[in-house]
Amino acid sequence: MVNAEKFIEEAIVEIKREVGTQRAIIALSGGVDSSVCATLAYQALGDRLYPVYVDTGLMREGETETIQKAFRYMPLTVIDAKARFINALQGVLDPEDKRKAVGETFIRVFEDVARQKQVSYLVQGTIYPDIIESEGEIKSHHNVGGLPSEMEFNGVVEPLKYLYKDEVRQLARALKLPPEVSERMPFPGPGLAVRIIGEVTEEKLRVVGEANAIVEQEILSYNPWQTFAALLEKGTGVKGDVRVHGWIIAVRAVQSRDGMTASVLELPYDVLRKIASRITSELSDVARVVYDITPKPPATIEFE
Repeated sequence: MVNAEKFIEEAIVEIKREVGTQRAIIALSGGVDSSVCATLAYQALGDRLYPVYVDTGLMREGETETIQKAFRYMPLTVIDAKARFINALQGVLDPEDKRKAVGETFIRVFEDVARQKQVSYLVQGTIYPDIIESEGEIKSHHNVGGLPSEMEFNGVVEPLKYLYKDEVRQLARALKLPPEVSERMPFPGPGLAVRIIGEVTEEKLRVVGEANAIVEQEILSYNPWQTFAALLEKGTGVKGDVRVHGWIIAVRAVQSRDGMTASVLELPYDVLRKIASRITSELSDVARVVYDITPKPPATIEFE
């Protein structure tokens, strides 16, 4: 495990060295990785750091408000880029292409801000599993393999790139970040886009977002490492003695230490039945709910 106090001291020095007298923008998503990264960069650069949260429209319900509250002590800029991301994903079916579309759109949004603020460096919370999975061609993380080859930055600063998730949580606790940040479940950079099989549409985002909120409400008390809902395809069902062709929602709940491997959380049957009942009754366009019992490997934690 990492020596948190020593790492924090060295990371602050390294950020100062890499950025020099220039300004930097931090991509703040509200997850533990970017939160730790933002805290370190803020301590290193002060008012030369521009924290930016991009509302992609691919986030969990209430995410923007949660992040604004958690980081109210920073001069956080919130950018509404929902239309931009939906347009970038229009007609995109392949998971790798989705990740690259999201990664490039993020960078272009940050470049727009950088030009306005005369910023030279991008700081982001890349961690070691992101690099391993991207370089190993398991899947391109939006902040590694999903980055465009050309960017308008002098450099990308990644102080956490050799750490695993559990080590980043150590730093979060040492930095005295609140538990709702330090213990927060992982959430993919491409957001709900990789929890939708096939093309991302506003309808699918609405359905999977509402289903995801139900899943978190019902499963968080069982302390999963990660839990969520994914939208598959459509299937036939019956509601009120009427045939419906509605969405199929997959529920995922896993335990893990660092995200490199994961085992399935063995939930009580009553819990699964309640989740299925809530989702199919509260979302009129969902026909059925399934529970994914595949560990990692052979599956990845996310669906795409």
